[in-house]
Amino acid sequence: MSNSSDWEAKKSQVVQILETVANDTGTPRNIRRVAKQAADMLSNEKFSPPVRAANAIEMIEEIMQDPNMPPLTRVQLWSAISLLEKLRA
Repeated sequence: MSNSSDWEAKKSQVVQILETVANDTGTPRNIRRVAKQAADMLSNEKFSPPVRAANAIEMIEEIMQDPNMPPLTRVQLWSAISLLEKLRA
C-alpha cells in the first residue's frame, strides 16, 4: 500500500458497501450480520491494515456460498472483496 490515505480511502469504500448490505432488510439476517462484522473488523486497530483486510475477506468468503443470498448482494460483496484484495497486498 503506497500510503495510509490510500488505505483509508479504500477502507471507507469497502465499509460503505458492507454497511449497505448490512442495512438491506431484503438480505437474510446472517449475511447482514457478517457484513457488519467485516466492516467492524476493518476498524479494529488491534491488527495491522493488511491483517484487517485479510480477516474481512475471510469473513465475507464464508457467506458467499449461502444459497439465500440475493444476486445484488453477491455482486456487492464481490466488489468489497476486490477492493480488500488491494488493501491486503
